[in-house]
Amino acid sequence: MDLESIVKALNLKVRSGDDKLKTEVRGGYAGDLLSDVMGNSKEGNIWVTRQVHQNIVAVASLKDHAGIVLVQGCEPAQDTIEKAVKEGIPIMVSDLPSFEVIGRIYHLLNKES
Repeated sequence: MDLESIVKALNLKVRSGDDKLKTEVRGGYAGDLLSDVMGNSKEGNIWVTRQVHQNIVAVASLKDHAGIVLVQGCEPAQDTIEKAVKEGIPIMVSDLPSFEVIGRIYHLLNKES
């Protein structure tokens, strides 16, 4: 499943990387502790978090994530958007809480397999 399908299904707002929405999502990871995400997430994951600072882009780039979903209507800081554009990392925003976003993404990804 690609990012574009997830964006449409969850009505996400794309804040960066709209040219990368054909990127394949191979799994997901949820977490707000950057060291945990760095240590346990995998390449191709879609990362769900409340963090909005530019360090999320560095982690997503390092781990080669498919993209980042910010929850509860959290908006990325301007420097985060700028770094995401530069690094080619899609950032999307949902008004839903983490639990619901994660459940919906999980359902979408497992419906595919």
